[in-house]
Amino acid sequence: MTLAEKILAAHSGRDKVNPGEFINVRVDLVLSNDVTAPLAIKEFQRLGVSKVFDPEKIVMVPDHFCPNKDIPSAEQAKTMREFAREHDLIYFEVGRMGIEHVLLPEQGLVLPGEVVIGADSHTCTYGALGAFATGMGSTDIAVAMATGEIWMKVPPTIKFVYHGKPGEWVGGKDLILYTIGDIGVDGALYSTMELVGEAIDALPIDGRFTMANMAIEAGAKAGIFRVDDKTQKYVKARAKHSYQIYQPDDNEEYASVIEYDVSKIEPQVALPHLPSNVKPVGQLVDIKIDQVVIGSCTNGRLDDLRLAAKVLKGRQVSSELRCIIIPGTQKVYLDSLREGLIETFIKAGAAVSTPTCGPCLGGYMGVLAAGERRLSTTNRNFVGRMGSPQSEVYLANPAVAAASAILGKIASPEEIAG
Repeated sequence: MTLAEKILAAHSGRDKVNPGEFINVRVDLVLSNDVTAPLAIKEFQRLGVSKVFDPEKIVMVPDHFCPNKDIPSAEQAKTMREFAREHDLIYFEVGRMGIEHVLLPEQGLVLPGEVVIGADSHTCTYGALGAFATGMGSTDIAVAMATGEIWMKVPPTIKFVYHGKPGEWVGGKDLILYTIGDIGVDGALYSTMELVGEAIDALPIDGRFTMANMAIEAGAKAGIFRVDDKTQKYVKARAKHSYQIYQPDDNEEYASVIEYDVSKIEPQVALPHLPSNVKPVGQLVDIKIDQVVIGSCTNGRLDDLRLAAKVLKGRQVSSELRCIIIPGTQKVYLDSLREGLIETFIKAGAAVSTPTCGPCLGGYMGVLAAGERRLSTTNRNFVGRMGSPQSEVYLANPAVAAASAILGKIASPEEIAG
């Protein structure tokens, strides 16, 4: 069996599972946010059950429109807050919260070998720690809150092997954008993407989170990494409970194997209006932009902000655009403050926000007007994703975003930092 199949077999009480089989799966953690929790709560109440299956395994995080941007978002958060308190769930209030997919690993709530589901498509982020993590609809989340189980079809696994050593400005964001550009937004449809190779071994945990996060942008059910010493070091410093590590069999069967030489990859940019519309940054000339956003569950971690600060330090954001930087959690914000990153951003002329999803989904904190262009470190650039349907969104890594903020156009960090 593959790594994903090993985890699913263990959580379904079976010795073996095969791609295409329908199984009932025990879950270790159930997640929802201020957008999806109210729907799940409504369905939970319709089930007629009085208690959740385990309050210590259900997490609610108000991050999409919080701090609340208007009355409807305040009502959504209120519904979630009251339900979480009534059932004594794990709940993170504004001031102690963060973007859910940055927050949960940081808090040691998602661990290797677990099955984690969330009413948010980017729940697949946690595969970076060797967990099987996937997004589901709010009705599935309601049933999971009541029973502790889900049903699903076992996905086939596609193995992606990344050979070689990446260039200085090439990170997890570039590797996953390059992959999506190669296979398309449906190239891993309802499959598990298993990501391996010497380039992956060298990748920091934050870069692995970025790659797992965007597995859904290739249509995948999950993205998963094998547990190594880096994973163990990250987890052991945070784990709130015990966990079990799984490894694939030596004779595991993959649906296919795709290999890349990362030494040939330069920083990538996804052009409107799909994450698969990818080009090397060096091929993009004189594309002026109106706004840069650095943050999100894709690139709002400390390593991401360090990379942006490395480019921005001692330089100024172009007067022709706005640059908005959003730390992924309160801890990321505080660590950035202690390291002087926040001072670097403010001196450069960027706005720094409290943790929120905000502009990623066109919610607030940087909505685009018609005709405007944004370069963002987020994960999606669909039509109208960040504001007007007549706006354009480009996706890139934090170094490219910072360089572009300085020059007022899409640019490589090599143009700034050499």
